[in-house]
Amino acid sequence: MSGFFQRLQRLEPRRQQAFMAALCERLLPNYAFYAEATGHGDPKALRVVLDLVWERLAVKDARIDFDRQAEKLAELEPPAEDDSFGARRALEAVVAISSLLDTLRGDSPEAVLEVSRTSRGGVRAFIELTEGEEDGERLAAIVREHPLMEDENGFQDAVLEAVEGELGRDGLKALRRLGRNEGVSNLGLGGEE
Repeated sequence: MSGFFQRLQRLEPRRQQAFMAALCERLLPNYAFYAEATGHGDPKALRVVLDLVWERLAVKDARIDFDRQAEKLAELEPPAEDDSFGARRALEAVVAISSLLDTLRGDSPEAVLEVSRTSRGGVRAFIELTEGEEDGERLAAIVREHPLMEDENGFQDAVLEAVEGELGRDGLKALRRLGRNEGVSNLGLGGEE
């Protein structure tokens, strides 16, 4: 995994942002499910913020007030008192997009690693929740070999390869499609595109 993180850190900022945007796409359905189930949150507003990021990646001098977008994001977080599994996964989507905005608003060298780990962490939490294994070592092995974690690792590898390649308009469109993953989140939720 360390080779993967080194490659991520070596990317120029725009490529790191594209990597994060693709991962955020795949976190959005988790937020949408939470909002649908609880009535908290606004998936459309979250979508708009992420769409603006893609616009900025495609059009370098697009004039977008990312400070204002960051303020909007803060309003989209699940209620602080909600500590449910769904709320934590929804918060991960907001936090990941927030980290991405930080890089567009200034310097945030760790953001790309944070978003990568956030996405993997959500998958790990989901597997731990569904497997109900008490033994720590056994659980770690289950997590490593779980199809969702294999899918997550494969997905992040594919995104990294994509952002290391040609990132013109077509490359960005393909990356965004990859991130949308036919509407299926990193937890395997969704499927309506």
